[in-house]
Amino acid sequence: MMSSKTTLPTAQTALPGRSTPLPTDEVHFVSGRPLKGPHPEGFQTAIFGMGCFWGVERKFWSVPGVWVTSVGYSGGITPNPTYEETCTGLTGQTEVVQVVFNPDEISYAELLKTFWEGHDPTQGMRQGNDIGSTYRSAIYYLDEDQRQQAEASRDAYQAALTAAGRGTITTEITQAGPYYFAEGYHQGYLAKNPNGYCGIGGTGVVCPIGVGVDA
Repeated sequence: MMSSKTTLPTAQTALPGRSTPLPTDEVHFVSGRPLKGPHPEGFQTAIFGMGCFWGVERKFWSVPGVWVTSVGYSGGITPNPTYEETCTGLTGQTEVVQVVFNPDEISYAELLKTFWEGHDPTQGMRQGNDIGSTYRSAIYYLDEDQRQQAEASRDAYQAALTAAGRGTITTEITQAGPYYFAEGYHQGYLAKNPNGYCGIGGTGVVCPIGVGVDA
């Protein structure tokens, strides 16, 4: 079972999923803003995987300039997976947070800084005690500009990690595919459950935004 959780499935071994989206919240539990839009004109979207998405979402919904966040699954094969299915490792999906933000108030590069400093991107198919491909570190870029910024920030942060005697970044950086909203009880989870589990934690190494990254 551990092997299946840490090894990405193939199209032949992945779970079949379903054609219909899972029921989810319509609005954000904290802000009351619509999870699926419409969003204000000119706002942009980012997708990050940093381990258990409960704590990751709380981290981003607290950032000034972020309009709304949601949690979901992306980067894998199985369409519209359930949480239980993703936990098997047989969907290929990552637990991710979708961040809709106002670029006039916060830049994508600044969100990348929050991403890198908010977790340990050197752990492969895990994040702390959470083990499995669903917890892998990932940036799913929406356009070429995001790709360039993500890769530049990775290189800058790797230099900082190396200088601090830390390991090699294992973060997956790839073009975003479908984003599947997670079930309603996961949305805004740590606002609904203030004493709930939050397994994310950073390395303590500062991400040098501005070094090879346009902030």
